[in-house]
Amino acid sequence: MRDVWILGSASTAFGKRPDDTFKALTAEVYRAVLADAGWETGAALEQAWFGNCGMGTFGQRNIRGQVCFTPLVRDGLFPERAPIINVEGGCATASMAFHGAWKDVASGDMEASLAIGVEKTFFPGDAARTLEIFEGGIDQFDPAEWQAYYTARGQESGKPFVPNAGGGTLFMDTYAMQAAWHMRHHGTTREQIAFASSKNHWHGSMNPKAQYRFEVPVQQVLADREISWPLTRSMCAPIGDGAAAAILVSGALLARQPAEVRARAVKVRASVLTGGKYRAPDEPGLSRVAAQRAYAKAGLTPADVDLAEVHDATSFCEIFQLEMLGFAEAGQGGPMVASGATRLGGRLPVNLSGGLVSKGHPVGATGLSMVDELVLQLRGEAGPRQTDRARIALAENGGGVIGFDEAACSVILLEAPGG
Repeated sequence: MRDVWILGSASTAFGKRPDDTFKALTAEVYRAVLADAGWETGAALEQAWFGNCGMGTFGQRNIRGQVCFTPLVRDGLFPERAPIINVEGGCATASMAFHGAWKDVASGDMEASLAIGVEKTFFPGDAARTLEIFEGGIDQFDPAEWQAYYTARGQESGKPFVPNAGGGTLFMDTYAMQAAWHMRHHGTTREQIAFASSKNHWHGSMNPKAQYRFEVPVQQVLADREISWPLTRSMCAPIGDGAAAAILVSGALLARQPAEVRARAVKVRASVLTGGKYRAPDEPGLSRVAAQRAYAKAGLTPADVDLAEVHDATSFCEIFQLEMLGFAEAGQGGPMVASGATRLGGRLPVNLSGGLVSKGHPVGATGLSMVDELVLQLRGEAGPRQTDRARIALAENGGGVIGFDEAACSVILLEAPGG
């Protein structure tokens, strides 16, 4: 397999953007990623992987990427006849697009490939259509299977399975049960979960592209409206729209770029995907497997990682993923967060973007927005939230649910320019 480099990355501002169409978001982030790579057009691109989850709810169920790229082809910004592969993997969609583009280049089949994720989940005055998008992230053919699983887990965690009781999605209830189980078996506290939320809202207050750009003190997090105990609104990712993208290239193509472009290229050390299953609650999740495979492929260990972006669809998820990714022992994710270790300035900054709870979570774009944040950090271009230790970075992104597992998980390891 060949080395692969990120030549350009970009993300739109995330938020409720009802007036922006899918085509408009696609054009916005595509033009931005070209500019970041130092390209006027995408003539060198040989393929694109287009990630999206919810466009079918808007009426475009097929050929989503082709439809959104038609104006860009017409304007000469994307090459005619280049293939576009449509990708969907729940909240891991954009990371799957990244993995496809990475394989294009790593395999030697192509010199340059595009990964892009575009999403709209906000319907003004029509929450049912938003729920329709998210309902696709769980088995709709055999719901009795997961209902029985969650009923049993609810009994074990001391939190009965009552879906949508607090007005959130089913996924917030599944995360809440996982949090309750972790609290009962490992001693994790609501205050530790609130600390993770408050920390990420602080990070997000420094991110000009975050959906929420304000701080939330720990006590305010705890006092916020309950979504599904032990989770409050401030601990849960919001509904929103946005797009993100990355251009991946070979070393040979990189060598032909101007010196100032080569100096900003970020190396992809590993990209790994894993699949979920109905696991026992005390069994490690699929992100543990993905991380172990990624470390092995890159010749790295958790101790080599300087910063991370993890999939905190709820703030409990950050605590859990610290344990799954090898940064903390089982039951020690909460104390690690509460110690300040994952804050800006801590020994392992996590979710400097603000994470999903502050930056936002337009599901089909989230994974690539994580990559974009890490690229900014590794280049030293993150502004007031820039960490002073940025050589190796990790992105963990999960999508859909199968019991207590996500249906899919991505772990990506990146290395700084000149690293």
